[in-house]
Amino acid sequence: MNLPYAIMAFVTIQRLTELAIDRRNTARLLAAGAREVGAGHYPAMVAMHASWLAALWFTVGDRAVNLPLLAVFGVLQLLRVWVLATLGSRWTTRIIVTPAAPLVKKGPFRFLRHPNYTVVTAEIAVLPLVFGVVWIAVLFTVLNAAMLYVRIGAENRALYGARDGAQDDVSA
Repeated sequence: MNLPYAIMAFVTIQRLTELAIDRRNTARLLAAGAREVGAGHYPAMVAMHASWLAALWFTVGDRAVNLPLLAVFGVLQLLRVWVLATLGSRWTTRIIVTPAAPLVKKGPFRFLRHPNYTVVTAEIAVLPLVFGVVWIAVLFTVLNAAMLYVRIGAENRALYGARDGAQDDVSA
């Protein structure tokens, strides 16, 4: 297996593992009384991320790997692990709200309200650039920005509105 395909295999296995963790955590949170909000955009988000991976799989071939950008991507993976470890059993790919639970304010959440989205946004841009596929970086960065506009709005209304007594029935 050449290096581009090895990198793609790593990222794909990582994402599939995260989906398994998501299913487990989501089931536990919902069983404990949490609720999902903003589910309407979730299939589009999954389709966008799957399309990003598929586009990369179909284009990386025997392309040269930009090692400095691969190192940046490696740092992003460490940040991803930091976010997931900080959230622990509360990490999901969905917006799951447990109103009685305090917001996480440790780890990367001390610095950013949405560190996972920051990491994912950087990954979506950087990984295609590792292989020199600029059009995938640009296209999916724009699509991700549109998705995050909807998602972060829904998440903020759910997480912060619920604590302020505001309406938190978010269908976006």
